[in-house]
Formats: sequence, structure tokens, C-alpha cells
Amino acid sequence: MSQKQLKEAFISNLNGTSLLEISAGLSLAPLCLLCRGLLLILYYLHHGKPVSSRKYSLLLDFLVLVSPLLFSCTVLSPIIFFMPVILAAFCAGVFSKIYSQRKGEARAHFGQIVKEFQRTCLDPEYIPAITVFRVYVNVLTSISILAVDFPQYPRRYAKAETYGTGVMDLGVGAFIFGNALVCPEVRQKSYMTQPRFSNLARQVFSVWPLISLGVGRLLSVKSIEYHEHTSEYGVHWNFFFTLAFVRLAASLLLAIFPKRKAWLVALALAVLYQLLLSTTSLKVFILHGSDGRDSRLGFLDANREGLLSLLGYLAIYLASVQVGLWLLQRRASVRGWLEALRGLALAVLVLFVLLQLCQACTEPVSRRLANLPFCTWVLAHCLLLLSLFVLADLTLVFTKLLVKGSSVPCCWKVVQPPDSSEKHGMEAVPVGREDKPSQLCLISAINKNQLLFFLLANVMTGAVNILIDTIHSKAAFTLCILHLYMFFNCLIMYILHARNIVLKFW
Repeated sequence: MSQKQLKEAFISNLNGTSLLEISAGLSLAPLCLLCRGLLLILYYLHHGKPVSSRKYSLLLDFLVLVSPLLFSCTVLSPIIFFMPVILAAFCAGVFSKIYSQRKGEARAHFGQIVKEFQRTCLDPEYIPAITVFRVYVNVLTSISILAVDFPQYPRRYAKAETYGTGVMDLGVGAFIFGNALVCPEVRQKSYMTQPRFSNLARQVFSVWPLISLGVGRLLSVKSIEYHEHTSEYGVHWNFFFTLAFVRLAASLLLAIFPKRKAWLVALALAVLYQLLLSTTSLKVFILHGSDGRDSRLGFLDANREGLLSLLGYLAIYLASVQVGLWLLQRRASVRGWLEALRGLALAVLVLFVLLQLCQACTEPVSRRLANLPFCTWVLAHCLLLLSLFVLADLTLVFTKLLVKGSSVPCCWKVVQPPDSSEKHGMEAVPVGREDKPSQLCLISAINKNQLLFFLLANVMTGAVNILIDTIHSKAAFTLCILHLYMFFNCLIMYILHARNIVLKFW
């Protein structure tokens, strides 16, 4: 076989991994975030000031936020179930050190600190878990799209051929979920009255870069005969097109139906699509083509996976809009977010039960079909990851109460109680050290240029595959290449962030 055929075979005919292994892997990112925050608070406790060096700040962020994830999906994948335990134990050790060494008024009784923690007011205009979720989905996707071409990346983590739950299958759905959390319909204030189709017009204008990137990827892949997995989206389709058309279709539906009922539209769409798959020949067409022999004649036949899976991804997007609207409800205190965390945990539990029922009554999870079990699975794991980020953020807020004046980038800001600000007729504002511009942070840097980060990762992945025989690479060489690839990408984002450059021109 040619090198192209070898690489295509290397990422084909796979069956995914277990839900438990994916859940264990998902817990690593929140633990890394918690670990970074605790280390910064401990540094402040000892030195009385935050880390001021940009060089050391970038190095700490990369080594704690990115590098463990890279190891976990390569050489440390055999012990993936032990890694959350190791990270949690390390975080517990750092927290214990902070608690034992706290000073002054922070040396109150633990019960008193807990009561103060529950009454703490948080900045209601900023929810760090949403930002961190979107950034980490981008980071994990960037790692996986290159790592999957190396033998150290377990084949069970790659995209499943037809049925199965691979880590990369979840990444596709999580990208849709993350985009919906910050769409115009979610960010638009409820009291603002705008023309019915204004958001649709805005999305038409904002998706042209995605369509351009989709066309660019199509032309470049075909021109250099780059290896591709045809059964993923089809001959001409790719994820950029999926993301663009899902956003347009969702804006159209949300202009017709009330956005507060987005979950009903999502449910109706997912159930109707599953009924079509189960009761008609649609599923056979998607899996085997119009002639039953995997033909690729005509545009619809050639791109049947990408075109028809739009219905499933659209259902995920609309359900995620509902999640975004619920998250952005005004919660001004820790107590309110603890209640929200209970709500998220209940939703995760219900979705996992529904997932088992869906698979028992219909068929297994299939990214290729984007069926009802796939939609349920994506929503369950995305809400699980989101709830873990909220829990990590609340833990860091509690720890900051032990070390007065400490700050953690991309974490909740403690604000004055609303009563004290209402006396002056003004909104609650951040107080103390955190009312100053936030410290340089890798998460903020990637968040400012997310599309550029993803595009750069795709270009660099292609370059590495052209220059290197990835299939036969040794472990040490693989780790070096992956670390250089991710560090270079992060460094570019960090430099742009330091210079306050946002490359967004649409």
C-alpha cells in the first residue's frame, strides 16, 4: 500500500472505547485547571504577589494545563484510570498546605469559612466555566487531530467507523455544544427587543469564514492527495461546512420558535430523525450508499454522512442553546451556583439513564449517523465536563477566601454584595486585587483567537504528516513532536494576547 493508503487504514474500522474511560479522561482537564489555580494561590501565599514573569506564566500554564492531557492520550493511556486519582491527590496536598499556612483573619474555624463561602457574591456577568470548556475542547481537539496519526495514540480513542464511542467522536459534538453556549441567541439580553430575523442575518455574515475554511481544506486535501477518512463526512464535506450550516439552520429555527423552547425543538428533531433511521431505508443509504455497495455517485451519495448528520448536530446545537440560556440566568452568590451544580448533576444522571434506554430500544451510539443515542451521549458528557469545571471554579473561590488578595486568571471574581452597591445606584463590581486587568493566561489567550488556534492546529497537523512518517514513530520522538506542536501553537496565541491582538475580521 502507498503511504496515503497506510494512513487511511490506520484511522479506519475502529470501534471506540467505554463510557467510563471517556469520563475518566474528561475529569483530567478540570483537575489540571484546579491544580494550576492552587499552585498560583500557594505562590501568592509565600511571596505576597502573583507570578509576574510572562515567561514563567506561560511555562506553568503549558506544563500544568496542556502537557498532562498530551501524556494521558499517548504513553500514559494504559493508566488513564489512575491519573485522576494522582492529580486529585496532588491538588489535595497543595490545598492542605495552603489551609495550614493561611494567615491573619483567614485562620477562622472551618465551619465559619464555609458559611462565609456560601454567602460570597460572584461576578454575575462572567461564567469562567463556559470559557474554559470552549478552550479545552479546542485544546483536546488540537492534540487529538495530530496524535491520532501516531501509534502511541490508542486506536480506541480515534473516531469509530460506524458504531462506538471514541474520544474524537465526542470532540466533534463538544465543538457544536461549545459554539451554541455563546451564540447570539444566548448572549442577547432577554429585555432587548430586536427584529425577529436579526440573529439569522448576523449568523449569515459570521459563517463565511467557516465556509471559506471548508472550501480551503477541501481544495488543499484534494490537491496534495492528503489522507482522509471518506466515511467520516463524505468525499467533499468536512466539519467546517457542518459547523456553518448548523449555525445557520439553528438561527432560522430560533427565529421561528421561542428560544426558551429550544429543548423541545431539539427533542422533536432528534426523535423524528431517529424514527426515520429506524423505520425507513435512510440508515442503509447512509451506511452503504444508494446501490448498497458504498457507491459515491452524485453529490448527495458522495457526501451522505456529512449532509444527513446535520439533523443530529442541529439537535445537539439547539439543546445546547437551552443549556446556555439556563447558565446565564443571574446567580449572584456561591449558594446559587451550588444549587445550579446540583441541577447539572441531575441532568447528567438523567441523560446517562436515557442513553442506556436509547441504546437498548434503538441502536448503539453512531457519530456517522448522528443518531439519537449519539446526541444524548454528547449532551451527557458535555454537561459532565461543564459541571466539573464549575466545581473546580467554586473550589478555587473557596481557596481564595483562605488567602486574601490572591487571584487566579479565568476564575470567578468576588464582588461586593448587591446591597452595598444599590445604595450608590450602581451595579455590583469586582473589588480588591481583581478589579485590575487580568493576568496573562493561556486560557484567555486561546479564547481570544479560538478559530485561529484551530486553523493553525489543522495546518500544522498537515505539515507534520507530510514531513514525518508518523505511523512508525517511536514514543520519545512522538512526545517531542506533539509537545513542540502544541507549544508553538500556544506560544503564538500567547504573543497575540500579550499584544492585545484579536484576528477577527468578520
